[in-house]
Amino acid sequence: MISPLELRHLRTLRALKATGSLTRAAELLNLTQSALSHQLKLVEDWASGPLFVRKSVPLAFSPVGERLLQLAEQVLPQVEAAQRDLVRLADGQAGSLRIAVECHTCFDWLLPALSKFRPRWPEVDFDFATGFHSRPAELVLEGKADLAIMGEGKAVKGLSLLPLFRCGIVAVLAQEHPLTAKPWLDAGDFASETLITYPIPDDMLDVVRQVLDPAGVHPARRTSELTNAILQLVAARKGVAALPVWVVHSYLDHHGLAIRPITAAGLQGELYAAVREDQATLPYFTDFAAIVRETCFLTLPGIELLEPSEISQK
Repeated sequence: MISPLELRHLRTLRALKATGSLTRAAELLNLTQSALSHQLKLVEDWASGPLFVRKSVPLAFSPVGERLLQLAEQVLPQVEAAQRDLVRLADGQAGSLRIAVECHTCFDWLLPALSKFRPRWPEVDFDFATGFHSRPAELVLEGKADLAIMGEGKAVKGLSLLPLFRCGIVAVLAQEHPLTAKPWLDAGDFASETLITYPIPDDMLDVVRQVLDPAGVHPARRTSELTNAILQLVAARKGVAALPVWVVHSYLDHHGLAIRPITAAGLQGELYAAVREDQATLPYFTDFAAIVRETCFLTLPGIELLEPSEISQK
């Protein structure tokens, strides 16, 4: 029989396996749920059987689905490796990936992504620009770095932005703090507190830029370069903090901490990779961004993927 199977169908199966749900698989693949369901129905009609057990949590594959998933896990890595080899043959040269970061929490997710990137691009010379940088985009424009991880999607002349992800930012409090009685914190709740942050400019702190400054609230401040030190200070009632939810998620049960949303709508932070415009289409840059997006989406709580269409709205 003639097979309707395409690589996109195999990628869908792999995404279902990785995420465990139709909703998250659609988000990972940047598809609507109806488009993903249409793909699955086409394959199920051809295979004369369901690919997975409906309403199973976590998603459970049927024997038909398991066999096609096995095919996906065999075929897709070979296709992706061949694509990279073709790029190498066409370019005939290695490249460099010197990364500059502005956020102190970046290394928590950056290092796992790099462990997947390096075997895929062994000829790319990888390095970090030393330390944290308040203006990493300038290092890219000056040729001192090849890629910058930055927290704003504003257009910068000479740079192209590769969208990564959006994450929820929450207030971190000691468990017995009076503010834990509130369902969320507004700007005024920070006025009489000490805000503990990383030692970076205020325009790089989402809670200051998006919430406190617009409300004219300027709390006392304290800084630390170490995430664990910030959390210990919060637990000791030395102040409050505002951090990505995935940063504090693993600390909540054992460190006497509580989290609350910031504003009723919730506070969101965003991360982008910035590269020079003349290098924006280099395959290893785009592959690096794709690896970061997938790795973070699958491993970090509270992550939403950013899409290129959102950059034009900044």
